[in-house]
Amino acid sequence: MMATKSTKAMTAMTSTNANGTAPAHIPAPAHGIADPGAYGWGVFHERHPALVRRLCEGNPYGPEQRARLEALLDESRTGRVRPPAPETAAAAPWAARDRRYFGRPWSEVPFLWAESYFYLRLLECVDHFSPGPWQGVDPFAPMKNAELTDPALESDTAWLDGLAGAPPEEAFRALVLASLYGNRADLGFQLIQAVTTPTDGDPTDGHSTDGHSTNGDPVANGPGASGAPLLTDDIEALWKHVSRRPPGDVHMILDNAGRELLADLLLVDHLLTTGRATSVVLHVKPRPYYVSDATASDVRDCLARMAAFRGEAGRAAERLREAAATGRLRQATHAFFCSPVEFADVPADLRAGLAQAGLCVYKGDLNYRRLVGDRAWPADRPFDDAVAGVPGSLAALRTLKSEVAVGLPKETVDRLDAARPDWRTDGSQALVQARLRP
Repeated sequence: MMATKSTKAMTAMTSTNANGTAPAHIPAPAHGIADPGAYGWGVFHERHPALVRRLCEGNPYGPEQRARLEALLDESRTGRVRPPAPETAAAAPWAARDRRYFGRPWSEVPFLWAESYFYLRLLECVDHFSPGPWQGVDPFAPMKNAELTDPALESDTAWLDGLAGAPPEEAFRALVLASLYGNRADLGFQLIQAVTTPTDGDPTDGHSTDGHSTNGDPVANGPGASGAPLLTDDIEALWKHVSRRPPGDVHMILDNAGRELLADLLLVDHLLTTGRATSVVLHVKPRPYYVSDATASDVRDCLARMAAFRGEAGRAAERLREAAATGRLRQATHAFFCSPVEFADVPADLRAGLAQAGLCVYKGDLNYRRLVGDRAWPADRPFDDAVAGVPGSLAALRTLKSEVAVGLPKETVDRLDAARPDWRTDGSQALVQARLRP
């Protein structure tokens, strides 16, 4: 079984600054991949081999591509970090700048850097950056398409029809929770489920850790019906932020394509339709990343699939297409989003746009790791402290699938540690955390 929890971290490691240097002050050790008891070790020794098998099953790769993928697996588990090929480095400036780990054993590299670099090298292995028939081809497309064409996808949105006439705050909460629980549809995380058997369930017996019942939720018949309990719940504060102030731009830093993206788009439609956002900017990845991360083509494909739905979801797709045509829904991307650099060190051009937004919504586990720092923080470290260097008003919607967590009451952490030792990494818990400014 894959190891999913470790109290050990790599005391000699740091995360990556925008200029490829170590921070002057190391407030907590970075999570690593060397300890067999750590989550990062399991990602490299169990998730990645399963991923390579799926890629070779879903793509007609030739012997050279397959051999390179196997060599990357071997290198990342027992070898030293090889620099990228020139065409790869040209597509990923951060990897060309940040040369600290080249030539060193992968086991000495921080988890966040190592994982991001693995996916960059994976694209190199399948000729994504090289002139030829595979240049620019998404190796994860077969997996994404299988989810998007699932016949059950339309019925998964039927709950939306029941929101007609619901009180505004209740409808908002339902759509935020749908977007949050959509994060459980991470294809990379599902690869873990194929090689391990984590137990689903809720040690809080249907209640979130802040005392709010989850049994009477507005999305009881929708994506949130079997959702993880909320360890922190700042949805009420979010509601006040968007409902009691003049409308502004909302920036959503997307995570996964497929079901999660569909739920995200339904939330976006709600914000635009109700006037709680003047416009919405969807920040997508500039290239395939972390298996199911959303790109511009994934947004296009998801809207096309939604448009074929009957009911409110289909009408939402048409409204979103019209919003795109009039500039109220925009897509943006940046090389930063396919790097291990933390959001506190976001480049100046991207920082300016995020700082001016009325609200920035950070979706998913990877964005959370980059938001608070992928380090062994005490789980009761205040969320506001962890995101102090990140611009603007922000909210994090996350299902927990990695070891880092902040902003949790100590008694909650102690209870979960005793009742469910793998709670940080098994997808059984979720949170909505916000740092809002006037």
